[in-house]
Amino acid sequence: MEQIREKVEAKHLLISSIRREIGKEIVGQQKLVDALLIGLLSGGHVLIEGVPGLAKTSAVKALASTVQAKFKRIQFTPDLLPADLIGTEIYRPKMGDFITRKGPLFNNIILADEINRAPSKVQSALLEAMQEKQVTIGDETYPLPTPFLVLATQNPIEQEGTYQLPEAQVDRFMLKVLIDYPDRAQELEILKKSSFEVKQNIEPVVSPEDLSEIADIIKEIYVDDKLKEYIVNLVFATREPLKYGMDIDNYVEFGASPRATLFLAQSARVIAFLQGRAYVTPQDIKIAAPDVLRHRIILSFEAEAEQVTTDQIIKSVFDSVEVP
Repeated sequence: MEQIREKVEAKHLLISSIRREIGKEIVGQQKLVDALLIGLLSGGHVLIEGVPGLAKTSAVKALASTVQAKFKRIQFTPDLLPADLIGTEIYRPKMGDFITRKGPLFNNIILADEINRAPSKVQSALLEAMQEKQVTIGDETYPLPTPFLVLATQNPIEQEGTYQLPEAQVDRFMLKVLIDYPDRAQELEILKKSSFEVKQNIEPVVSPEDLSEIADIIKEIYVDDKLKEYIVNLVFATREPLKYGMDIDNYVEFGASPRATLFLAQSARVIAFLQGRAYVTPQDIKIAAPDVLRHRIILSFEAEAEQVTTDQIIKSVFDSVEVP
């Protein structure tokens, strides 16, 4: 445990550097920044939902600027095609052969801006990339660069020209983060920073090698067996609520998938690392759970009719499952 703690402390300074650089561009939005850091350090994809103007895109671009890696923004539109993402084979008449032109997915950090504006045929092109870190063009399969991270944004209030994301794709996102308006003090700071101060450039402070080393350290962070059971109980409570004393069975159509169990443990470890600890506590799991579970619980028509939200279901789960 002491050796792990020393490793955590040795790399923890990099996190402060990343936060400092992001702070040059983003005011507040601590929840969003933490979620982006969890995704970056664990290699998990993040879906960000919020109304326009909350710096979703700016936060992702700021995070990417702190990493010495290739970044690509893809604006999702209704006329986008799968080949626009993964690439395609191009015929050369003079040579009588095909060459492969790789698409924008062949970068380290992908900003999928307004991801729900593209139809399902385009979303399906992301399934293989997000899960297996590879894409297939023609008869050939190509590995994507390491690290590979999809950070997607979507707007919850615009319905015109948007499509619902397939459940199989949503489940591939490690976290779904809901962000809200800044408070009064933060909005005043945003005004000063954007209109009355000289803009500071964000410097890259972390390399892909640093991220790989941090990922190895995070895998060593200790999770007690009782906490592992606690994680499994939380996930199973979304599938079998009656066994845990919750009368919400008519509100839940489908509970969280096994990915929730894996991502919940992984997220809790990253949170422990961000706080400079070599072990996971129940509070780390409680912090991680809403963002991990909210997009994996499928509500019934009855729940929608009574305006019951997934966050309310998650709260009931926490109230019913005993903390070790």
